[in-house]
Amino acid sequence: MESNASEVALDLFPYLKVYKNGTLERIAGVEVVPPGLDPETNVLSKDIVIVPETGVSARIYRPNLISEDRKLPLVVYFHGGAFCVASPAFPPYHTSLNKLVAEANIIALSVDYRLVPEHPLPTAYEDSWVALQWIASHKDEDGNQEAWIKDYVGFEQVFLTGDSAGANIAHHLALRIKESNLGQKLKILGIGMIHPYFWGTSPIGPELNDRSRKELVDKWWLYVCPTDKGCDDPLINPFVDGESADLAGLACDRILIIVAEKDILKGRGWLYYDKLVKSGWKGKAEIMETEGEDHVFHIFNPDCDNANRLTKRLASFFNQGKLPFQLKCESEVLG
Repeated sequence: MESNASEVALDLFPYLKVYKNGTLERIAGVEVVPPGLDPETNVLSKDIVIVPETGVSARIYRPNLISEDRKLPLVVYFHGGAFCVASPAFPPYHTSLNKLVAEANIIALSVDYRLVPEHPLPTAYEDSWVALQWIASHKDEDGNQEAWIKDYVGFEQVFLTGDSAGANIAHHLALRIKESNLGQKLKILGIGMIHPYFWGTSPIGPELNDRSRKELVDKWWLYVCPTDKGCDDPLINPFVDGESADLAGLACDRILIIVAEKDILKGRGWLYYDKLVKSGWKGKAEIMETEGEDHVFHIFNPDCDNANRLTKRLASFFNQGKLPFQLKCESEVLG
């Protein structure tokens, strides 16, 4: 029989367990794979330290065959995991980034922000902001000197991209850029939001008919952000007052939102799209729904047809529509 100390106090399925003695056991996202040359995609990767004092780091990717006289788009990627699990070295994320870089012919930098509960929110947002500042510093003569960024990145073609919690981070950073001087160094062309993690106390869409999953997502957020605002904290609910005026301040020209038919978060993605096109934002909004799939299916089943289509759609987005693609199983609305 378990002692009281080893009894589970909180089970945040499928991410982690908290025991009564205060210890934490992460169940998901704990495996790691080293960087290097991926023989399947011919993509190179390496780990870099961004802030030695805090340990904030990233995994950077580039095509193995690359010309120094052509600057490539930079995709700054923020992984998912409800702010409390996973990393760029988690094998499904590493595989996904290799495939994306190969398909789109881009440079990608996957940020290893610090996780809840050891580092409470808004640490993940701050770490991700620092990563953007670090990237921008490469434009300064006396700035950082990471060769893959200095030699290959086009600073006028930067994209913020993430899945789930990472898409949430991308949204908040794009709002913050508008109020800073960072936009003078980095031109954020677009945001790729894959199955974005937004939420709210009052159910909408598929949440109305799936009380058990609604309660589960409620529990996740209340754990990672235990404030008196609950699931209507502005970090997770950008429309808490029914307003969308802030979206007009998003510092980018194009936004692609990708949702999945069976995802409990789908309604929030569609709400974001609807609010965005009505907000007065001057950019181009696109939304794509993948039929028959659930949350971040492409991460855990990267070789399926729908995952390949999703990757091609993102690649097209990063390359301003230059890459051909077909959408056979997705419902797509172009704003």
